[in-house]
Amino acid sequence: MHKQIYTHQDDHPDLTDDDLADKVLRYIQYVALIDTSGLSVMALGRTVVLSGNVSCEAEIGCVEETAASVIGVHLVENQVEVRKH
Repeated sequence: MHKQIYTHQDDHPDLTDDDLADKVLRYIQYVALIDTSGLSVMALGRTVVLSGNVSCEAEIGCVEETAASVIGVHLVENQVEVRKH
């Protein structure tokens, strides 16, 4: 079953790869309250790679800060861009 909302029970510091990527995306959706339909999150070990697009420049920093605050994330590589209209 796919979890839809982040909960603090997700705060396991030992998650990596797909489990960590899923947790980061759900946390961004929960905390940042932005449209994440254009975002992709990939994790290699404890390094998270953010890609895709958001609606404005401010959301790029918000997404990165939110991802970096997730327990278990050691490094965030932010490749997110502003959506072209």
